[in-house]
Amino acid sequence: MILLAIDTASSLCAACVYDSATGRELGRAVLDLGKGHAEHLMSVVGDALSQAGIGFPALERVVVAVGPGSFTGVRVGVAAARGFAMALNIPAVGVTTLEAIAAEARERFGKTTVMAALDAGRGEINVALYDDAGAPLLEPVAVTLGEAARLASDHAPLVAGSAAAAIAAEANADLRVGTAGSTADIGIFAVIGAGKPVGDKPKPLYLRDADAKPQAGFVLPRIPS
Repeated sequence: MILLAIDTASSLCAACVYDSATGRELGRAVLDLGKGHAEHLMSVVGDALSQAGIGFPALERVVVAVGPGSFTGVRVGVAAARGFAMALNIPAVGVTTLEAIAAEARERFGKTTVMAALDAGRGEINVALYDDAGAPLLEPVAVTLGEAARLASDHAPLVAGSAAAAIAAEANADLRVGTAGSTADIGIFAVIGAGKPVGDKPKPLYLRDADAKPQAGFVLPRIPS
């Protein structure tokens, strides 16, 4: 299966073409923009396709980063992915930034439980917890730094993402700190997206304090040793 993966959830505007049958990346283009994803995404996608030596008709799936991340950037990427999918009559699937960060951390540091954590501003941190095979133990949620530190201390020997260093310092525990970026390499999104079942159309993942914080008495399910 030949797929296009795009990520505009952070400062990066990234695209890659991936062949899941051979496990090979065929082409990629990445710009560190900060802003202006909408103006540059089509040229980035075009560059990735050109490097791969294929056109849009060869694509069989579109994969997109759905956040959490930049409010505008996420909307740009998801809208583009859904537009490509509709125009080409192919499926589109979403991959969260947090699961991609965790997968990148496992690839670099080996199989282990990972907390992916992103600084969300306003005193919040977006976190999710994954086991050593990538299965979610805690779905994406917005918490305080203190709550994130307690979760990491109790359940995650490795913390990755833009808030990882702050969590490790707050936890004052023996935590490994993995990659510290606000997103993962675009190739990670492609690999994850290739293996996802086709379901509902991708939509932005926004975490808000009012409806995303754990309820009082929240307890994470026991993790087998």
